[in-house]
Amino acid sequence: MAKKSLTESDSNYDHLEKMTVGDLLGNINREDQTVATVVEKSIPQIEKLVLEIVPRMREGGRLFYIGAGTSGRLGIVDASECPPTFGVSHGLVVGVIAGGDGAIRKAVEFAEDDSAQGWKDLESFDIKPVDTVIGIAASGRTPYAIGAVKSARENGCLTGCITCNSDTELASVSEHPIEALVGPEFVTGSTRMKAGTAQKLILNMISTSVMIQLGHVSGNKMVDMQLSNEKLVERGIQMLMEKLGLTAQDAGTLLKKHGSVRAALQAHPG
Repeated sequence: MAKKSLTESDSNYDHLEKMTVGDLLGNINREDQTVATVVEKSIPQIEKLVLEIVPRMREGGRLFYIGAGTSGRLGIVDASECPPTFGVSHGLVVGVIAGGDGAIRKAVEFAEDDSAQGWKDLESFDIKPVDTVIGIAASGRTPYAIGAVKSARENGCLTGCITCNSDTELASVSEHPIEALVGPEFVTGSTRMKAGTAQKLILNMISTSVMIQLGHVSGNKMVDMQLSNEKLVERGIQMLMEKLGLTAQDAGTLLKKHGSVRAALQAHPG
């Protein structure tokens, strides 16, 4: 019999249906508290990958996340937040999910089992060797992600992966595997829980550190953010008030004139 993977191991808890709501919440939280420590152990792996991604993106490369189910959705969430947060184009960081965009909301049966489809989906973006492909799969054995990363590497792309098991096939085909071994889930096998949390934390670390290295943050401020709602406009005005010593009215006028915090700062260095 094949060795049971960590992500499929039995929960540390049993008889969940007999627990009170307070016990359920407390026990889930206790499990969640272990995730950050596990991710911390992966920082050297994450660092190596980020250091390879940055120069490629400076040369015009893009960053692709690819996965199925929860893993694919987490990649799409991280990718979709880069344009409003850092002011980059929507095509710079791209999330790809097995089954297409419809699978973001509703599972597409057996889509993750097609080992050839992942690369076909990446090819639709005219993928090039300067691009980076990161496969995301808690189990590390999802054919869709494995096939995509394997083909991407064969075609000269930089490759990495995020898994929650050790010594997986996905890791074996990736140049920079990241393994966050969070252990058994509270509900056995429900990798939307601790594994999903670990994947989200790692994706945050990758995209944020890459964007800072590419110059999209000044000090600790999102100076390139898109002013797509009133809350963000107000945040931009506050940044200019603090940086330039302006009144709210003057800062608002300056921001409206130049369209971004960075452009306003460059036009009015103070």
